[in-house]
Amino acid sequence: MTATSFEELAAALKPEADAIVAQYEDSRSALLPLIHRFQDAQGYVSADAMRTTAEWLGLSLAVVESTVSFYTLFFRRPVGRYMLQVCRNLSCTMNGAGAIMERFRERLGVGHLETTEDGLFSYEEVECLAACDRAPCMQVNLEFVYDLTPQAVDDMVAAIRGGTYPVKPLAQTEAPARSWHVSKDAVPRVPGGRDVPDPNDPGGIGDRTGVIMLDRVVRDLSPDRTRERLVKDGRELLERGH
Repeated sequence: MTATSFEELAAALKPEADAIVAQYEDSRSALLPLIHRFQDAQGYVSADAMRTTAEWLGLSLAVVESTVSFYTLFFRRPVGRYMLQVCRNLSCTMNGAGAIMERFRERLGVGHLETTEDGLFSYEEVECLAACDRAPCMQVNLEFVYDLTPQAVDDMVAAIRGGTYPVKPLAQTEAPARSWHVSKDAVPRVPGGRDVPDPNDPGGIGDRTGVIMLDRVVRDLSPDRTRERLVKDGRELLERGH
């Protein structure tokens, strides 16, 4: 989308955006609705959309970007006209999500965070969609689909390709690339993220990243280091051998 066409889009959406913002006591509460509206119009959340939303709401761009990057329902790169998001969490996995994901990869010829060459499908394996009682489940353009089976996958793909699937396609203002993966930050954003294997990885069982970061906070007694209660308590715990 060119700068001119985005400016035209923003101008067209501005009255609606003002009406949305007016519904909230705190304008920041309109952040998610505005991002949804831009995605509806563009098919994804562009850098221009995030910058404009920040300006309209008086927020920093970092606040908007961090919010958009948190949710799997926002797409930061152009995607296919049908976004297929299969749940891979515990309940779905126990009820056959593995076979569902394998079937999608086989039928579409793409993997996680990839788009088919014709731009019709984007495929993602996501965390819990909160429909555990109907597992395995997924979302198609954010619309829920429950009780999946391999045959249901075949029927869905055929219906979408045939133009008969009941969920409407996403807007597509820009042709998607093969992958719409957004790379992790190469450099940690905060001092506490240094000296750890991967500052972008939340870790898990057996991962000592959090301990390493706490050690760094405790031993760094430079003048600009905060001496809040949390830091002091952390030092006392380590001294007692906890």
